[in-house]
Amino acid sequence: MTVWRGKYPLILASQSSARQRLLGNTGIQFEAIPANIDERAVQQSAALAGAGDIAAFLAREKALAVSMAEAESYVIGADQTLAVGQTLFTKPAGRQAAAEQLRALAGRVHELHSAVAVARAGRILFETIDVARMTMRSLSDAEIAAYLDEAGESVTSSVGAYRLEGLGVHLFERVEGDHFTILGLPLLPLLNFLRSEQLLAI
Repeated sequence: MTVWRGKYPLILASQSSARQRLLGNTGIQFEAIPANIDERAVQQSAALAGAGDIAAFLAREKALAVSMAEAESYVIGADQTLAVGQTLFTKPAGRQAAAEQLRALAGRVHELHSAVAVARAGRILFETIDVARMTMRSLSDAEIAAYLDEAGESVTSSVGAYRLEGLGVHLFERVEGDHFTILGLPLLPLLNFLRSEQLLAI
């Protein structure tokens, strides 16, 4: 028995290994086709300021971009933003930028806004957004340097320079929110939608 019951393959419009792993762990067969969009340019053109609004907008744009070429398939788009108050963070460009982000986040609470959208035939059928609150512990420069030494280049692949499912867990004293939201894909509401469309066997 296969979990996916759709006539056409489910598509995840993301190159994120974390999102691919999360969806793959559900047993659902899918294809990963990253959306070919310039996220920062799209974000700027939309003139949005709120972290949640930006995540929701980009999730929709990713789903729609791939859906235009794969009209028969259900296409999942997802995005996540990290904010401290009104200050948004992006993926650090290198070790120095990662260290700067960690110094800015250390000892403070930041929010992860994770959005997911599903499109078919160029139309959004479902979307939702969830928020997790992350309290990073105070970190000395020596601790930041030790973390960066151990984590290596992986720090440039995630906003905030951490992956909670790996070494990043050492940086936190409190986490409030859904595990899947923290990893960038609000999975439970997504599965509920797919189930409502009679696309899942379970």
